[in-house]
Amino acid sequence: MDCRVVVEAAVPVYDVETADEAVRIAISKTGEMLNPDLNYVEINMGTRSCPDCGAEHDPAFIAADEGLVALELEMTVFNVERNEHAARIARKEIGQRLRNIPLEVLEVEELIDEDESNDEQNERNDPSDESEATAADRSDEDTPDKTGSEGDDDVLPEFEELLDE
Repeated sequence: MDCRVVVEAAVPVYDVETADEAVRIAISKTGEMLNPDLNYVEINMGTRSCPDCGAEHDPAFIAADEGLVALELEMTVFNVERNEHAARIARKEIGQRLRNIPLEVLEVEELIDEDESNDEQNERNDPSDESEATAADRSDEDTPDKTGSEGDDDVLPEFEELLDE
């Protein structure tokens, strides 16, 4: 199974005056740390909300020309057994490159492969499926043929005479 994992990172930035500047610097700094090894990780602005009123705020908190920026790092993890396994892999891979930056897994979503979904759809619609065989078909399969042996289609013509005797 393949999973898409979203990890939140708290990236510190220095010598910034505005939230927009802090976000741009944090994205650039994170991209430098992840590339070229993890160039497939998508970097997005995170969201911050007030725990009391639920109001949305800028993803950066700035105090004394220093900021802390919430970023969402998204990556796809392939061939995992469970969602927890995918989360551990994503945290390890990203955490190895982002030293001293706290990470938290926000979301793990199982991806459905198009080939697998088409195969499942075909299996459900397959008329040769045993569960959808008619009663007449099953009764023909259960009755032995005249010689008492099943599967005469596999017998060569010259041996049919021996079976008839």
